[in-house]
Amino acid sequence: MNQLTSLLNIKYPIIQGGMGNISNAPLTAAVSEAGGLGTIGAGTMEPGELEKIIIDTKNRTTKPFAVNIALSVSQHVKEIGALLIKHGVYAVSLSAGNPTPFIPKFHEYGIKVVSVVASVQHARKAEGAGADILVAEGYEAAGINSNLETTTLTLIPQIVANVQIPVVAAGGIGDGNGLAAMLALGASGVQMGTRLIATKEAPFHDNYKQKLLQAADHDTLIVGRTFGKIRRVMDTEYARKLLIEEKKGITVQQFNMLTSEEFHKIGALEGKEANGFMNGGQISGLINDIPTVSELLERMVSEARTAIKRARQLV
Repeated sequence: MNQLTSLLNIKYPIIQGGMGNISNAPLTAAVSEAGGLGTIGAGTMEPGELEKIIIDTKNRTTKPFAVNIALSVSQHVKEIGALLIKHGVYAVSLSAGNPTPFIPKFHEYGIKVVSVVASVQHARKAEGAGADILVAEGYEAAGINSNLETTTLTLIPQIVANVQIPVVAAGGIGDGNGLAAMLALGASGVQMGTRLIATKEAPFHDNYKQKLLQAADHDTLIVGRTFGKIRRVMDTEYARKLLIEEKKGITVQQFNMLTSEEFHKIGALEGKEANGFMNGGQISGLINDIPTVSELLERMVSEARTAIKRARQLV
C-alpha cells in the first residue's frame, strides 16, 4: 500500500478516467470492485441523470468511487457538488478549470479531491489550494487534452519534483509495463480510460471495442487544433470529416456542435463510426484482448511487478 491507495482506500493504484456523458454504473462499479477507483464522468449531464448513475453505482458496489466534474464544461457544478455530498461519494475529480473555490466545501464533508493538471504551474496551484491528489495527464490521452501537448513521459517527473502530494500518471498507459514505468518516474499510480473501454463490463458498442482491438500505433487523430480545442479520437470516417471541415474553415461554434456529446454517444454507444466520433488514446495500438476489469487490473499489477524486478536486474 502506498500513499495513493491509502488515501483512496483502494487495493491497486489504478484510477478510471472520467468518460463524460458515456459514463455508466456497470464499468465504474467493476473498476472499484476489482480494486481500483471507478469514476463517473459528469460531462454535460443534468443533475437528475447523474444522480441515477450514482445511485446505480452504489447499488453495485460498496467500495469507493469518484465523480469527475469538468468545471468549464458542466453548467451544474454546484448542483453536482451537492449530489456528491448527499450520496457520500468518496472522491471528486476536478478538471478543465480552477479547483480552488470548490476544494474547501468538499473537504468539509470528507470528500477526497483529485485535481487533473497538465503543467507544473497548475500542479503547484492545485496543491496550494488543498488538493489531495494530482492526476497529471499527457497528451497521449483520449478525448479533450491540454493545448500544451506535453507527453506523459516528460510531464510526470517534472510535476513529481515540484509537489509533495501523490501524483497519478494519465495518458498512454494500458498495461503493467506502463504502470511500472510511471512508478519509476515517481508517480504513485496511473489513470486509464481507453484500456477500460475494451473490457467485458464496459457497456459500449462492440464496433468501438473492435476498433480498439484492430488499432495500430498510428490509428488516432487530433482534431480541434485550429480552435485550441485539442481532442484525441480514433481514426474513423467521422474524424477524418472533422479534419476536412477544419481545413475548410468552419467556425468554432460549428466545431463545438460536431464534437458535442450527442456525436460522442453516436460513435461510442451506437457504434456508428461514420456518424459520430470515438475517443481513443495512443495506447490503442497495445490493446489486443477484451478481459474482465478484474482480470485486467490483476494482470497489470503482476506485469508491473515483473517489470520492476527485471529492471533491478539490469542495474
